[in-house]
Amino acid sequence: MASSSVSSLILFIAAMIIAASVAGTMVTNVAQVSDAIDSRSVDAEQRIDTEIEIISDPGSSAVYDDGSTTVSLLVKNTGANTLPAEPGKVDVIVDGEYVSASAQTFFVLDETSWRTGTVVRLEIDRSLDPGEHRVVLVVNGDREEFTFYV
Repeated sequence: MASSSVSSLILFIAAMIIAASVAGTMVTNVAQVSDAIDSRSVDAEQRIDTEIEIISDPGSSAVYDDGSTTVSLLVKNTGANTLPAEPGKVDVIVDGEYVSASAQTFFVLDETSWRTGTVVRLEIDRSLDPGEHRVVLVVNGDREEFTFYV
């Protein structure tokens, strides 16, 4: 009888050790999954709260200056986030070609940062031939297209 009590005690202790190690592993995995969900939700929130509108008039001669070969676009922040108004933070594509940060210049109009409701003038150094052209801007996953004629 005493031997059955000892063997039951040993089995109980072994079961407790196994249960504790499984619980420790589960807690670690749950913490890692929670951290991953938190970081993904912050990224998703930024994408959801980011929205821009190109408000330039496509029929205006102010969009393209043939003398300085500069495309000038007025872009309004209509989302909830303050956006970075600096070269390289906005992906710019003109007629299917990526525009490097060195060929972009941002001017925040009437403010010091590109807050909600604020307009920036984006100047792109690009020589264009006569005809139809398309500019695509991408900020935090928000994509805007602008088509104009030279």
